[in-house]
Amino acid sequence: MALYFAIVFGVAFGLAVILTPVMIRLSHRWGFVQLPGGRRKHSGPMGRLGGAAIAIAFVVAALVAQWMPVERTDDKEFVRLAGLLIGGVFIFIVGMIDDRRELSPLVQYIAELIAGGIAVAFLIFIENFNNPLTGSTVGGWPHWFTIALTLFWMGLMMNTVNWLDGLDGLAAGVVAIAALMIFLHATFKLKQTSVGLLPLALFGATLGFLIFNFYPAKIFIGGGALFLGYTLGALSIMGGAKMATILLVMGLPLTDVAWQIVRRISQGKNPMLGDRGHLHFRLVDMGLSHRTIVLGYYAFCAAFGGIALVTASRLFKLIALLVMGGILLGTFAVVSLHAKQQQV
Repeated sequence: MALYFAIVFGVAFGLAVILTPVMIRLSHRWGFVQLPGGRRKHSGPMGRLGGAAIAIAFVVAALVAQWMPVERTDDKEFVRLAGLLIGGVFIFIVGMIDDRRELSPLVQYIAELIAGGIAVAFLIFIENFNNPLTGSTVGGWPHWFTIALTLFWMGLMMNTVNWLDGLDGLAAGVVAIAALMIFLHATFKLKQTSVGLLPLALFGATLGFLIFNFYPAKIFIGGGALFLGYTLGALSIMGGAKMATILLVMGLPLTDVAWQIVRRISQGKNPMLGDRGHLHFRLVDMGLSHRTIVLGYYAFCAAFGGIALVTASRLFKLIALLVMGGILLGTFAVVSLHAKQQQV
C-alpha cells in the first residue's frame, strides 16, 4: 500500500517541481504577470501561472491513482472523479481569464455556480452530516436543499482559498495541510483508500509548487486559487462529507472570509471587492514578517486539523471548533482595534 501512496505522491510532487519553472517563463512570455502595487507588496513583475503547474500535476496524479490496485468502496467513484476534474478544469480556465481581463465579481460568482453545478451533476453533493451533540446522522433533505447546500459549500471554499492567496506561500501551504488531513482521515479513519489517493495527489502538487511560491516567491498561484478551492471543497465531500475535519483545518481562513463580508457590508462596500482588510494583510501592516505570518497560519491550521484526526468524539470536535472561534474572534478584535488606533 505504501508503494501506491509513494507513486501518486511522487507523480504529483515531481510534475509540480518540473512544471513550475516552466510556468515562470511562460507567465512572462504570455503576459500573465502581476505588476507591483495593489494589495500585494512585491518588488517586480511576478508570473501568475503557478496554478497551471498545480492543476496539471494534480490531474495527472489523480488519473494515475485510478490505475492503483486498491480497494474501491464507492461504486460511483469514477463518475465523481469526472466531476472533480471537469469542474476543476472549468474553474481554472475562468481563473486564467480573470488574470488577463479581471472579470467582475458577478461574472466570477456565476462561474462558481456553474462549477458547483458540475460537481452536483456528477454526484458530488452533501447528502448528510453527523450531529456532534447526538452522534446521529442528519440528512434526508429535499433535493433542492441538498443542491443549495452543496453550491454554497463549493462557492465558500473557492472564495476562501482565493481570498487567502495574499501572501507568498499562504494559500498553497494551507491547502497542502488541508489535503494531507483529508488524506489521513479518508485513508486511515474511514478506510477509503482509493478516495484518499486524490487528496494525496493534491498534497503532492501543492507541496511541489510551494518550493517556488514560499517567501520570497518566484511565482504566484493566480487564477489557480479558484481551482484549489474547488478541488478542496469537492474532496471534502467525496466518500462522505468530512465537514468537521475541513472546518477545523480551514477555520481560520473561513472565519476571515466571514469577517471581511460583514466588515465590507457594514461600510457600504461590495463584499466581493478585495482590499487589505484580511487578517494576513493587517498582520503585515502591524509589522510582522511574511514568514512569521505564513508559518503561524500553517501551525494553527495543522494543530486544529490534527485534533480532528486524533479524536473520534464529535462533541470534542465541536468544543474545539468553539474554542477556535473564540480565539479567532479575540484576534480579529485586537487587530481591528490596532487598525483604528493607527487611523487616529
